[in-house]
Amino acid sequence: MEFLKSIGGVFTSSGFAGITYKELIMYVIVGILFYLAVVKKFEPLLLLPIAFGMLLANLPFANIFHADYFINEQGAINWADLGKNGGLLDYLYLGVKLGIYPPLIFMGVGAMTDFSPLIANPKSILLGAAAQFGVFVAFAGALLLGFTVPEAASIGIIGGADGPTAIYVTKTLAPKLLPAVAIAAYSYMALVPFIQPPIMKAFTTKKARSTVMDQLRPVSKTEQVLFPIVVTLVTSLILPDATPLVGMLMLGNLFKVSGVTERLSKTAANELINIVTILLGVSVGATCNAENFLRLETLSIIGLGLCAFAFATFGGVMFGNFMYWVTKGKVNPLIGSAGVSAVPMAARVSQVVGQKENPTNFLLMHAMGPNVAGVIGSAVAAGVFLSLFK
Repeated sequence: MEFLKSIGGVFTSSGFAGITYKELIMYVIVGILFYLAVVKKFEPLLLLPIAFGMLLANLPFANIFHADYFINEQGAINWADLGKNGGLLDYLYLGVKLGIYPPLIFMGVGAMTDFSPLIANPKSILLGAAAQFGVFVAFAGALLLGFTVPEAASIGIIGGADGPTAIYVTKTLAPKLLPAVAIAAYSYMALVPFIQPPIMKAFTTKKARSTVMDQLRPVSKTEQVLFPIVVTLVTSLILPDATPLVGMLMLGNLFKVSGVTERLSKTAANELINIVTILLGVSVGATCNAENFLRLETLSIIGLGLCAFAFATFGGVMFGNFMYWVTKGKVNPLIGSAGVSAVPMAARVSQVVGQKENPTNFLLMHAMGPNVAGVIGSAVAAGVFLSLFK
């Protein structure tokens, strides 16, 4: 009898006794994310650590992450409890809460990005701006569904197609929505090759899609070096709240193009961004426990995120049509879809769709202009929301 009681005591103190149907649902969601990351290779660098963080967060009695230390109505960090009872993921999450990880990732992105197509064709920045249309459509849609203004801004930024930007805005304006916003942002970024082509074909003609664009002009090193400095100055003076993201993006790019900081450029583009990506993914995943994630508003956010991506693509393509008309057929409107910030995936989609219409067409470098402009555009949109609503 005592033996049976001992066995029963071990069971009741184990995680098995704490599993409810909610945890089982979360395990299914985690399994789907693992499948998308490992088998389908959809954004595996972030979906995999996010999924594992979700798994850790939904292990009963593990107490690996304490959301109430960070996600509360006051928006303040509970430093007393954090210092006394905080665990590993609590401390790692400080990089999200304090806004450290997203700008560091932007530095790595800058070190990997070639802004030459944008410099060679400055008009393509208009396509990057037009693609932010999805941000404001989703923002309006969220307001209509009853979300508060800060929550609507956090949901709308999903349309920028930039995961770190979405996390950066949401951790400030609506931290309770961070799990759903992060999952939606990275899932739809991975689905860009499936979401965009039908919209691109629906709103362009075969003749326009077959347009062959002139080769871009060479860009001098002086232009490449001045570009990140000028962009940082102009953007930060106009919109100070965009400085952390734009500033780090341009610093990383300056490492790349200056030619005198090869070690720093390689570190930012490889070791640093890889380390921060792991920490960011696991930390964000840790916020996705059943209590925070299994809500009706989560489905609303996922639906609005899809609308944001669709309208972002629509906005870019329609402005591409406008440029096609203004230039009398010299601009292929397909490059407008690359105005979202999913670099370089969206540019590749423009290339693939264009080559299906005209095998001699090479749109990749032309599409990279609006694509990298979309990175800047999403950071600017984030700065607008933060300056207005924080």
